[in-house]
Amino acid sequence: MAERSVEVSALPAEVREQLAELDLELSEGDITQKGYEKKRAKLLTPYIIQTQHLAPPPQYDGQDPGPSSAAAASNASSSSSSSRHRRTHRQHRSSGTRDERYRSDIHTEAVQAALAKHKEEKMALPMPTKRRSTYVQSPIDNCTPPDSSSSSDDEGGVSGGSGEQQQSPDSWMNSSIHGSSTSSSSASSTMSHGESRPPQAPQPQSQHQLPPQQPPPPHSHSQPSALAEAFAHARIEPPGGALGPDGAPHAQARSRGSRVDLPSNVVVRGMSRGQSRSSMMETADVRRVGKGVPVSSRVSTKIQQLLNTLKRPKRPPLSEFFMDDQEEIVEVPRPDPNTPKPEGRQIIPVKGEPLGVVSNWPPALQAALARWGATQGKSPALTALDITGKPLYTLTYGKLWSRSVKLAYTLLNKLGTKNEQILKPGDRVALVYPNSDPGMFWVAFYGCLLAEVIPVPIEVPLSRKDAGSSQVGFLLGSCGVSLALTCEICLKGLPKTPTGEILQFKGWPRLKWVITDSKYLTKPSKDWQPHIPTANTDTAYIEYKASKEGTVMGVAVSKVAMLTHCQALTQACNYCEGETLVNVLDFKKDMGLWHGVLTSVMNRIHTISVPYAVMKACPLSWVQRVHIHKARVALVKCRDLHWAMMAHREQRDITLASLRMLIVADGANPWSVSSCDAFLNVFQAHGLKPEVICPCATSPEAMTVAIRRPGVPGAPLPARAILSMTGLSHGVIRVNTEDKNSALTVQDVGHVMPGALMCIVKPDGPPMLCKTDEIGEIVVNSRAGGNMYYGLSGVTKNTFEVIPVNASGAPIGEIPFVRSGLLGFVGPGSLIFVVGKNEGLLTVSGRRHNADDLVATALAVEPVKTVYRGRIAVFSVTVFYDERIVIVAEQRPDASEEDSFQWMSRVLQAIDSIHQVGLYCLALVPANTLPKTPLGGIHISETKQLFLEGSLHPCNILMCPHTCVTNMPKPRQKQPVGVGPASIMVGNLVAGKRIAQAAGRDLGMIEDQDLVRKHQFLTEALQWRAQTDPDHVLYVLLNAKGVAVCTATCVQLHKRAEKIAAALMERSGINTGENVVLLYPPGIDLIAAFYGCLYAGCIPVTVRPPHPQNLSATLPTVRMIIDVSKAACILTTQVLMKILRSKEAAVSVNIKTWPIIIDTDDLPRKRPPTIYKPPSAEMIAYLDFSVSTTGMLTGVKISHAAVSALCRSIKLQCELYSSRQIAICLDPYCGLGFVLWCLASVYSGHQSILIPPLELESSLSLWLSTLSQYRIRDTFCSYSVMELCTKGLGGQTEILKTRGLNLSCVRSCVVVAEERPRLALTQSFSKLFKDLGLSSRAVSTAFGSRVNLAICLQGTTGPDPSTVYVDMKSLRHDRVRLVERGAPQSLPLMESGTILPGVRVIIVNPETRGPLGDSHLGEIWVNSPHTATGYYTIYGEESLQADHFNTKLSFGDPQTFWARTGYLGFVKRTELTDSSGDRHDALFVVGSLDETLELRGLRYHPIDIETSVCRAHRGIGESAVFTWTNLLVVVSELCGSEQDALDLVPLITNVVLEEHHLIVGVVVIVDPGVIPINSRGEKQRMHLRDSFLADQLDPIYVAYNM
Repeated sequence: MAERSVEVSALPAEVREQLAELDLELSEGDITQKGYEKKRAKLLTPYIIQTQHLAPPPQYDGQDPGPSSAAAASNASSSSSSSRHRRTHRQHRSSGTRDERYRSDIHTEAVQAALAKHKEEKMALPMPTKRRSTYVQSPIDNCTPPDSSSSSDDEGGVSGGSGEQQQSPDSWMNSSIHGSSTSSSSASSTMSHGESRPPQAPQPQSQHQLPPQQPPPPHSHSQPSALAEAFAHARIEPPGGALGPDGAPHAQARSRGSRVDLPSNVVVRGMSRGQSRSSMMETADVRRVGKGVPVSSRVSTKIQQLLNTLKRPKRPPLSEFFMDDQEEIVEVPRPDPNTPKPEGRQIIPVKGEPLGVVSNWPPALQAALARWGATQGKSPALTALDITGKPLYTLTYGKLWSRSVKLAYTLLNKLGTKNEQILKPGDRVALVYPNSDPGMFWVAFYGCLLAEVIPVPIEVPLSRKDAGSSQVGFLLGSCGVSLALTCEICLKGLPKTPTGEILQFKGWPRLKWVITDSKYLTKPSKDWQPHIPTANTDTAYIEYKASKEGTVMGVAVSKVAMLTHCQALTQACNYCEGETLVNVLDFKKDMGLWHGVLTSVMNRIHTISVPYAVMKACPLSWVQRVHIHKARVALVKCRDLHWAMMAHREQRDITLASLRMLIVADGANPWSVSSCDAFLNVFQAHGLKPEVICPCATSPEAMTVAIRRPGVPGAPLPARAILSMTGLSHGVIRVNTEDKNSALTVQDVGHVMPGALMCIVKPDGPPMLCKTDEIGEIVVNSRAGGNMYYGLSGVTKNTFEVIPVNASGAPIGEIPFVRSGLLGFVGPGSLIFVVGKNEGLLTVSGRRHNADDLVATALAVEPVKTVYRGRIAVFSVTVFYDERIVIVAEQRPDASEEDSFQWMSRVLQAIDSIHQVGLYCLALVPANTLPKTPLGGIHISETKQLFLEGSLHPCNILMCPHTCVTNMPKPRQKQPVGVGPASIMVGNLVAGKRIAQAAGRDLGMIEDQDLVRKHQFLTEALQWRAQTDPDHVLYVLLNAKGVAVCTATCVQLHKRAEKIAAALMERSGINTGENVVLLYPPGIDLIAAFYGCLYAGCIPVTVRPPHPQNLSATLPTVRMIIDVSKAACILTTQVLMKILRSKEAAVSVNIKTWPIIIDTDDLPRKRPPTIYKPPSAEMIAYLDFSVSTTGMLTGVKISHAAVSALCRSIKLQCELYSSRQIAICLDPYCGLGFVLWCLASVYSGHQSILIPPLELESSLSLWLSTLSQYRIRDTFCSYSVMELCTKGLGGQTEILKTRGLNLSCVRSCVVVAEERPRLALTQSFSKLFKDLGLSSRAVSTAFGSRVNLAICLQGTTGPDPSTVYVDMKSLRHDRVRLVERGAPQSLPLMESGTILPGVRVIIVNPETRGPLGDSHLGEIWVNSPHTATGYYTIYGEESLQADHFNTKLSFGDPQTFWARTGYLGFVKRTELTDSSGDRHDALFVVGSLDETLELRGLRYHPIDIETSVCRAHRGIGESAVFTWTNLLVVVSELCGSEQDALDLVPLITNVVLEEHHLIVGVVVIVDPGVIPINSRGEKQRMHLRDSFLADQLDPIYVAYNM
């Protein structure tokens, strides 16, 4: 915290050291964040007050905290020692924050220059919105700074130019720390992101203020964007043209304050909690009339920015039509004619010098040890250091020999009982030794060689869940390891089970652990000698190697290869007997093992092993060891060079003059050159000679590929190659001339090893030889290389037995080569250059990029404020047929949201301009949370795995699919309808397609005239039943306990209706034909009130009562229906009447203007003077009001004729008679639910058992136990009821069974809905309750719409509903193509039930209104006697709906009147036959026309995208999608913890891109229950959209995908 106000470089040295130690402790995880902050604050408190009054510190070159490159060497002398001293301070301070393998001043400068070019463009990246509670990263965050934006224009607040000086967040932070009270709040919280903040005081020096920038445009090769052109032609000329030897500008040349400084990006803090959540009730889901977005909405301004970003044309307009049958979805980019192509001749294999034969070379490595053990027993072999860097012990050759012999004897003879031998020669043994104990490892390794068992060195497992531990298990398994050697200390430290046994690590085989400390070994008898055969092709040891995918394989090295490799290294490095070598590398594998354990013993070298832990505590320790022991050779990595450089001022009197060879093990990394230069720059003054630096290239398979030989003093140093990155991405070597920004400077790694043959082949496909100017994979033929991946013969062949072929495909010879996994080329003078590794290769749209290069670019974007210790991982994921680049970095604990977001947007620009490639995703995770490799690096494959499974838990994320996904299918362009109707008809006939139509069976005439007369009106039917069968029970209402609380016989119902009719007729002001609102909970009162209205000649309107706990959300809807229906009166219960007049109700509506309210609970027993009989059956019987899923309130008029036709149709379909019982668990307020609850029983005479769905919330099994208890054959329910049972009772089937619940009686269970059948839900319901006897054929669905309440209903007759699989790609083009189950991109659809008697449907093109063939998706039109008469009113859009009821086809059959359902579907003729013996036509409903999303010219159904989204991550509960100005918005409810929120963003983007070929524009993560769902269980997507745009969702996180 204090860091903001204290210039660290001005502090005393000891304080700075303590701070550095603190940083180290934090990075190692030895101290908590809180503890760190406490201690740090304590250290800095004394200095805060003093420094507050100092002048601002001078700006120093902010390009790079590290020292400049070799170019500065020439003028180093001129700089005074004090200035050098000051500079190193700063380096030291920031040393913990950069990954120094990638440091390069030239590159940093290039990146800054590239970013500076974005200056002209304003940044249009909207920052993601995050709820404040989610991540509180540091105390500073707790006090939100005042907004530093100027107010937006339309609010006329204080503009930036007014007298008041606004504060920057930085100055605010300082003032808040010093307790000053000047933090003025800014004028407005609604910001226009285009504006940067008003300038503060004049900036010191010439700091360029960059306005916020815009994300780079996508690159299309065919038309380079203006930006790309700008990058291509720009050069940075160093002032005065002062260039260093390798083209780097001199240090002074860039010492002017050319630091790039961006204004902190204005941030929107978490959105305010808006209204309370909408409940499951029908909230006021009525659409607002206005279409616009409220001006002040924060979300909308962000989306507007996002749209501006996306408005740039992606690609030239496409004239071709999208071919429907085109299997290949992907747009193939046209080859760019300007792509560089290799032009050289074919490469000739390069030969190393012959391997010399020296007379005293041993016949085997063990023989060398035996010889030195016998003749030079006193000479030191190994010195190990303790944690402080002091020598701990020295192992002599005599000791090493005797202990190894002892171990060999023990292994072969003393492990089992007397006569059984556990280990046989050739068995594999794991070596598990810590890095701090080389001596034990050496003894174990040589002991195994002497016993002729095969050592497999692995890392010490620290916990059961170590990153990659299961992969190590795979290695042990594939090598058949069953025994592990370790030392006592290490064994004690291994994780144990409670019983004290060593834990069984994840994925590991069972191991027997053997301790190899001397005291446990047995001295062999005098006559026992180990067997040392001459080196042969048997395996000597196995070295582990992790592949790009993370699998760990064992590279087997034969005895002869091991020996030859030692000989080759001895010759190449010119090793002499008795030299001293300092080794900083891991001695278990790679160079550390080859030089420091094997070659050193062969040459009787004294090795000083510096463990990693010592390096962390004292980075200079290896340099001190070289100085103290006058070592001739040192074995290091770039990071060791860098660390030493950081700390070198602590030791003035060290000298490196004794070094004849400084081997840089990762010299093949293209970024090593700057570390080598900088190290030389600092240590040349300490006697380091330039020619001793020897980079080399190695790989586990080919072992040492090339190494630079130590040079002759005074000889010119080898040349550098300055290559064009663009060329490299196309696999071609081009010397960079025009654009210095995108150049890569690489150093050579010397010549090929002695006795080896090398060539370069293409990295993918057959191993074809490359041309001389082409980058390829280095392959080596040598006796000194790996032989195979142990136990994996398949993979071995492709790597270890490669025979290169020439251009014509003919093999160039017999000899097999080994693939090294290194990418490079052979330069002039046969020098080898390496530009990357195969495992870091990212191939995007055919261009190759190197992960390391991208890391270097990201690090050059001033990461000190944001990235924690330079920890950045780059990998690619395959999404939608191409690799996509993902960058994950650890964020510093004190980094602010703005810093991070700014860093991310600048990384996008830098990578775009330097590498010309778009990033797919950039994520920042909290410090120290990425999985680590054993030596503390980032475990890339494990990180990738976490990213893909959604458990990375980022704290910041930026997805940029719009810029990098360039292979999207062409948008569909609708063909102009220039074809006449007749030709379409003929075309369909010629193609053999039938017109898509279907019909239910005829209603038929009923013979008994008496019935027809009595059924003309329902009121007459009720009176007739009351007379002929008065005591027949029509209705039974159950409560939550399953007890019948109320029943109604025919006569009881009739009498209650009469009472209500009398009350209505008595009231003045209520006339015949007026509308009356019925406001009742589900029950028999509602039914009685309905018939009472009919008796009185009023028109009933049923309305769901408001929810007493949520009046603010539910009452306005009630009010609206009452107002819209112009009701004269409200019939309701006493309880509800009180609620309507309560104070709480007055908050949401005007309670003074209710119409007459009649409480029907205690009406006097009166009979009406007459019972009204309508003059004609066409008169309106009732109004049916409902809110559609798009949030539209519609009321339809249902005539008496329609009522009786519908009841008759249902009676026929379901075979309903007075002796039957049905159970209904539905809401009785609209649609088919109302018809079944109130009308059908009175018409058909059957008994209805009524179960209010709300009762299920307190008693889940109520519905199912009713079915079982009453032996019900037919039941009706809603999806929400079915879902409640599936989720709540799924695990309790056994308990229900023991209670005697039996569903075998049910033959039809119909789900009543106005949507596509939810196949997954009905299937899981059937499967779950199959054990309770539910027949798999019982569950089916009904389908109705606003214009016709019941179109399909699976009755007792007719075939079972069929399921088909359709191709989703075709469906988006409004075509129906049936595919097999399990076909890719297939969608299962279930028939919506059998079409009701008297109903005809036809599938029509909604635009042309012409009938379609049965292979097309179109709107379902319906013709039937029970279609509604028309809309009573539509709230909002009256004009649109005029043609929904009496519409005619534009051709075909122009006489019939049809009603438009507003649903899309298709008809398929099935193989089944219906009751009349004809083939059955099935109607499939796909979705509502209003809800479909038109994107890229294609038609999408939200439910399909939502289904994919819900599958993407276990934490996603429900999701909903909608579009906003052609952006796809996905809203997902997060069921897990809030830290998972950001994990969902890439997964949602991936799945929608993969499965639907759409780019998600905005991802909104919300709490469970935010997505509004109506009483029928349907999502109210438009309601959600309005809430989103009005900024009322209180999201956890909003991500704007670029």
